[in-house]
Amino acid sequence: MPLDIPTLYLVSTCITALLGIFLLVLWLQDRSVRALGYWASAYLIGGFAVAVWIVSPDLLPAAGADLASALLFTCCGLIWSGARKFHGGEASVGGAVAGALVWLVATRMPELMQWDNSRVIISSLIITVYAVLTAIELRRDRRNPRGGKASQARALLIPVMHGVIFLSPIFTTTLFASAAPIAVNGFFPLFALLTLLYVVGTAFIVVVMAKEHSALIHKTAAMSDHLTGLFNRRGFFEAAEKLVLAQRKLGQPVTVMMFDLDHFKSINDRFGHEVGDEALQAFAATASTSMRLHDVVGRLGGEEFAAILPGGTETALMVAERVRSAFEMRGVEISGHAMNATVSVGISESLADVAHVQTMLARADRALYAAKKNGRNRICTEKDVRDAAPAAPSPEVFGTTEDAMAANIADAVPA
Repeated sequence: MPLDIPTLYLVSTCITALLGIFLLVLWLQDRSVRALGYWASAYLIGGFAVAVWIVSPDLLPAAGADLASALLFTCCGLIWSGARKFHGGEASVGGAVAGALVWLVATRMPELMQWDNSRVIISSLIITVYAVLTAIELRRDRRNPRGGKASQARALLIPVMHGVIFLSPIFTTTLFASAAPIAVNGFFPLFALLTLLYVVGTAFIVVVMAKEHSALIHKTAAMSDHLTGLFNRRGFFEAAEKLVLAQRKLGQPVTVMMFDLDHFKSINDRFGHEVGDEALQAFAATASTSMRLHDVVGRLGGEEFAAILPGGTETALMVAERVRSAFEMRGVEISGHAMNATVSVGISESLADVAHVQTMLARADRALYAAKKNGRNRICTEKDVRDAAPAAPSPEVFGTTEDAMAANIADAVPA
């Protein structure tokens, strides 16, 4: 059955504009997902671009098609910018309009435009580049993947659909090189229909991603420390238990580290609590970037931080030293103040089969106390504490008589 191109244009305009309004209303209801605003703008501009295509033969015969194409490329750029915002990045205005600028420059080059289907091929390449960039952005959130594997699969499905559909004209022109230009032969209506289906499907996927993102924001707020952005005590223990369970299945050990900023009370007394908060934020950022993807770090309260990681003491020593040395460099000056802030670290290891997070934290805290007692800005393990403990006295020291034993017991009983 033949497909009427003007009808497809009209249907595409209406549906794209309605989806744009739908996304805009969702964004106005929940401003926490800022990417929705960019995606809504992209759909509205896309609908306007198709409308320009409809009227261009009569009202804009000279440059209407080029203007419509430029608007569509801007639409793709906004989708990419929305993907950047979705994971907390900064939107790139220049990047969003770069495709449109490339198109406008290319259409002013007669030697390039003289080939059959050159416009379709160039536009397909521009859109595919945006699809690849969008895929990269949606995969960039390494420490907190949104919504698990299912959400990540949906995030990749959008740009994959994008690339396959908009690369199809290139394959068509290659396989059917002798055919008439694609804009007037039977392939274009099919291409337009696929694009329409893609637009509708993508909108629903975007809504699902946005809803999952919004739900995750509320859940994360309850489990995050508002000052540092790390796990709070509740979030840390929940994540720690999951890590212990995973290590238990593998039969591998886990290690807990306790961090305490050295002389933090003095920092507050000298510079004020606001600067003290900035010192805590500086350490949190240092610890987060110095640790590995599967390590869990959180703030337990005050200047005390904790981390749990898969592996034994040797692995933890490398990670702890990376954090300690990085913060020693970062703490030389904080918020314009010469501070020379440092951190002490205590380490406790346990087999996952018998690991209890609260008990391991208590043991790591004893090692942390030893690190502070021995001069601060250092790392101390449970083994270091045991090695430094005085040896138990042998029986020969006290003799073997009952009087000597009684005397020893009497000395041991507090007055």
